[in-house]
Amino acid sequence: MAEKKRERVAIFIDGSNLYHSLKRFNTPKINFKKLINILSGERLLVSVFYYNAPLDITLNPEKYWKQQKFFNQLREIPKFNVVLSKLRKYMKNKEVIAYEVKGDDVHLAVDIVSGAYENLYDVAIIVSGDEDFVPAIDKIKQLNKKVENAYFIGSSSAALKNISDSSICVNKIIKEIL
Repeated sequence: MAEKKRERVAIFIDGSNLYHSLKRFNTPKINFKKLINILSGERLLVSVFYYNAPLDITLNPEKYWKQQKFFNQLREIPKFNVVLSKLRKYMKNKEVIAYEVKGDDVHLAVDIVSGAYENLYDVAIIVSGDEDFVPAIDKIKQLNKKVENAYFIGSSSAALKNISDSSICVNKIIKEIL
C-alpha cells in the first residue's frame, strides 16, 4: 500500500499585523516555534516568512537593537525567513510624527503567488487579518493551492476568512503559544 504524500505547508506572517493584534489584545510575547508547530500540524513545513520593517535607530536606539535581537532570534528558527521592508516617517498632524511599514504586504503577496507558481507548497497559511491579500489568495487558489487564515478576533477581514479554505482564530490558541 502506497504511503500518502504529506502536504507541504508554507506560512506567511504579516509581522506588523500580528504585532498590532497582540498589542491590541494586551497579549504577551508569543513563542513562534509553538505557533508554527500548531499551524503546520503533521504536515511538512517547507518555509516560514515573516514580514516587517526595522525601526528607526535615531528615534530610539534601545528599541531598535531590541527589535534586531528579535529578528535574529527568528532567523535561528529552522526554515524561518525574515523579510524586511521600509519604515516610512510622516506627519500625522502638525505636532505628531508617525511611522508606517511600507512594502511588507507587497512582499508577502509576491512570495505567496510566486511560491504557488513554482509549486513550492500545497497549503499556504497566512497569519494576518488584512483584506489586501484577497486578490493574491484568489490567484493561488486558481492554481489549486489550499489557503488557511490565522487571525485575531476583531482585527480580521471577513473577506479574507471567506476566501480561505479554512481559518483558525489565534485567540483560541493563545495560551498554547505563550
